[in-house]
Formats: sequence, C-alpha cells, structure tokens
Amino acid sequence: MNITTFVHRLFLLVLFTAMPSAWAAEQVVPAPPQLAAKAWLLMDADSGSVLVEQSGDERLPPASLTKLMTAYIATLEIRKGQISEKDLVTISEHAWRTGGSRMFVQVGTQVALGDLLHGIIIQSGNDASVAVAEHIAGSEDAFADLMNTTAARLGMANSHFMNATGLPHPEHHSSPRDMALLARAIINEDPAHYAIYAQKEFLWNNIKQPNRNLLLWRDKTVDGLKTGHTDEAGYCLVASAVREGQRLIAVVFGTNSEQARAAETQKLLTYGFRFFETRQFYAKGAELTQAPVWKGAERQLKAGLAENLTLTLPRGQMDKLQASMTLQPMIEAPVAAGQEVGKVEVRLGEQVLHSAPLVALEAVEEGGIFRRVWDSIRLFFYGLFN
Repeated sequence: MNITTFVHRLFLLVLFTAMPSAWAAEQVVPAPPQLAAKAWLLMDADSGSVLVEQSGDERLPPASLTKLMTAYIATLEIRKGQISEKDLVTISEHAWRTGGSRMFVQVGTQVALGDLLHGIIIQSGNDASVAVAEHIAGSEDAFADLMNTTAARLGMANSHFMNATGLPHPEHHSSPRDMALLARAIINEDPAHYAIYAQKEFLWNNIKQPNRNLLLWRDKTVDGLKTGHTDEAGYCLVASAVREGQRLIAVVFGTNSEQARAAETQKLLTYGFRFFETRQFYAKGAELTQAPVWKGAERQLKAGLAENLTLTLPRGQMDKLQASMTLQPMIEAPVAAGQEVGKVEVRLGEQVLHSAPLVALEAVEEGGIFRRVWDSIRLFFYGLFN
C-alpha cells in the first residue's frame, strides 16, 4: 500500500469513528485511483477540500498551465477597470518571435485584448501571452513579478513564475495544489470570463485552432480549464466539471500523451463525483442569530459567518451531521462589523468536523452615559451571581 492510499484510508477511519459501526461499514469509500502521472490532486471548488492527492505539493514544470495565471491577471485587471477588452495591443517583436504554440499574431499589428485573451485560453498562444503581459506590465519580466505577487496572495506556496508562457526555465515551477487554488479563483471570482475556457475552438486571422482539452468533447459536464505540454513537463491538464450542482477541479501533471492526460484526469473526476458530495450549511453574510450587547446603542446585534460554511464529505454522511452555535457570554460595545462574537461548529457525533467564527454583521456603537452606567451595574451583579 502506498502512502497516498494509507493516508486516504486513515482519513476515512477517523471520519467514521463517531458513526454507528453498522452504518459506517456500509459507507466505505474505496481507495482512490492510481494514475499514470507524476502528480495529481482533486479539489472541490466550493469547499476547497482536497479529496485525493499524490505529490500535491511537488514543484514541477507547469508548461502552459502557466497561462492560467496570465489569463487570471488579465481578467483581474479588466474587472478593476485598469484595462479593457477593447484595448488595442501592439504586437512587439519579442511577442511575435516567442516560440511554441501560437495564435499567429503579426509583429507591429494591433490586436484587441479580448481576442488575445481568447488566444491565450483556447489556442494556448505564447505570442498572445507575451503581448498581454507587455500590455499590462510593460515587459514580460515585470509581469512575472506580478504573477509571483498574485501567487503569494492566493496561497500558491510552491509556485514561482519566470515568464507568461510556461516555456522551460530552471526557476519556473508550480504544483498540483497551487494550480487547483488558481483554478478555483478563476472559477469562483469571475464566472463571465470563465465561460471562455469551455469554448472548443477559436478562429483568428482565418486560422481555426481547437482547444487541446479533449475532455470538452468527451464529457459534457467539463467546462475548462487548460492543458500544458513540454518535453520536461510531460502532458498536463487542469480540468473542472459540474454534476448535480457539485463542481470538482482535477489537476494532473506529467502524463505521457494527450490521450493519457485526458483519461487519467477523467478517472479523478469520476471517482470524486461517485463517492463524495458537497453541501453548503450557511451562507456568507446571512443572519444566523442575534446576540445581546452590553453598553451599546443597540441591545442586539446580528451575527453570521464571514465566509460560506461548505463541507465536502463521503456520500451518505451529510444527514448525520449537526451544526451548533455558541455566543460569547458578555459582548460589550463598541462592536465592529466583522468582530468575532461566537463560534459555529459542525459535528459528527462527538467529533468536530469544522468550526468557524461567528461574527457581527453590523457595527454597534457605545450607548449613552446612562446606558453605560446602568449596564455596568447590571454586569457587576451578573458577575457576582454567575
């Protein structure tokens, strides 16, 4: 038994410890598939839970998976209003001469940023990637610095980028976990631009090129994301699919062919959808309870969660879970919006599977002098008898 299988089974053993033995025996999840690849990882897009991984943090050459970061930064800058899809980007000689997969833009011409974005995502154009990098940051080197800053913000601890394309460089690397984190940000932050990743082909300058993600043709639930290949990296793929409202992200590094990367990625997706389910318990910002406030202009404050409380667990387990809330015993004004005022826990029997801070959804200012004095007296006696 390899270490991945052992860890997975240990996780399941811990997960089912608090369950009735007969029920647990019926819900055994089989060991995850072993793939013909260097490394892989399967993540739920909503909860961020990692369901399966093998060498998930190993630093490997990402090849054109790099362009996920290039496209992410471009769409982020568009949403900020710093650039526009209608911007005309002048194609430099450096962009035009960049080797590898190409969109076939011509040096000295001007191309709309929106077309270049399609060329990056669908055609995997190295020339388009460099052109967009230069348009955003002035040079590819400066853009690489921006890529690394963005990677750090997203928690991509094992990634370092030296270019916008993924062409080989000894200091250019990423990992399956980091690529899953990046894909999750692309999917969740910008659904409008994410739709581009599902397009099967793109026509530019009378040259039609297909999306290299074979799963777009084989599995109607797949709607992204990106392939990559160099001799050093092998054939890589980040894919995402939605079935019955659940979205999974599969990352595979280092298979030996286009067919293999599609087939091995499909194994991960099939396993995840078959044996796991995701449910949102509470939504970010929704009022879950009201908490009493001392010395405040208001007597009560609304409390909820700062983030969605979403869990991914083996199928059949969700109905056994129970959620509970506890409030701090004495909350005194002033209270800032977002301040922690309690805790939410999700339990399986006696086992806490997840906890999250319960926060104030609104600010409560200090009350007037009379209320503060009166509440101070009340708190004094409260302390004596409690």
